[in-house]
Amino acid sequence: MTHETLAPEGETPLSPAAAYRAALLDAGLLIPTGVDGLYGRSETYEQVVTALEQSITRLSAADRPEQMRFPPLLSRQDFLASGYLKGFPHLAGTISCFCGNEADHRRMLACIGEGEDFSQFQQPADVVVTPAACYPIYPVIARRGPLQAGGLVVDVSSWCFRHEPSVDPCRMQMFRMRENVRIGTPDEVVAFRNRWLERGAAWLERLGLPFEAALANDPFFGRAGKLMADGQRDQELKFEMLVPVGSVEEPTACMSCNLHMTHFSEIWPLTTADGAMAHTGCVAFGIDRLTLALFRHHGFTPTSWPAAVRAALFG
Repeated sequence: MTHETLAPEGETPLSPAAAYRAALLDAGLLIPTGVDGLYGRSETYEQVVTALEQSITRLSAADRPEQMRFPPLLSRQDFLASGYLKGFPHLAGTISCFCGNEADHRRMLACIGEGEDFSQFQQPADVVVTPAACYPIYPVIARRGPLQAGGLVVDVSSWCFRHEPSVDPCRMQMFRMRENVRIGTPDEVVAFRNRWLERGAAWLERLGLPFEAALANDPFFGRAGKLMADGQRDQELKFEMLVPVGSVEEPTACMSCNLHMTHFSEIWPLTTADGAMAHTGCVAFGIDRLTLALFRHHGFTPTSWPAAVRAALFG
């Protein structure tokens, strides 16, 4: 499916990603809010999201995961402990609240009335916006004590926030992420990641989505971040399933298969049955990106999608 990139005469032509966003907005699948990367979703869009979630549940059943669901907020204490600000300060979203008295309230309203900055009247809350669906589970599992023999798989899903406003509809500021997280011995976690590389590829093929599995790294910040990214690639810790959505030249990571090694166990006491430091890894699904990929490659009317795709989605 293609989208026009023509702009009104005298204006700069739209990029392929911006043109796709315009088509989604025109079709009513995405609903504008006036903020790049923040959208409402239509009934048709949400029907596809629901079908994707159910398909992932069926796909994951063989691993017998424990299901957990959290609100899109994380305690500030756990967020700071996670080290997220060391690697991704440019993506983090913290929350501030008014905690003053009536006089402070009047002064704040006066600032707002004058169009001035009122942040001096806000104080950090004890929660932040969740940056990745898996973050809440590690302290929860650690508080249980050592894992049982064989470790654990957790199925977790959440709305997540990352501060990267963009005209690319795949780069949303608020989006849904589904993850299956494996916690166990190094061999158990590597085997889990490798199984999902194969399982995820076969699933994307059934969904009729063209993709490429590629070695990747997270978008770490700054000079130190480059060293971290290089180390991640050298150790082959992250593979992404890249699907052309907004553009063919710059395909979008719609899934990833990751090894965290002992990163989270060094923060929270995650231990195996024999008391050793546990390893973790995950397969992550970008629910909104996968939804946009399906619309991009099969059209905006799901009832007209190929029968094999509908069977893979709707069972």
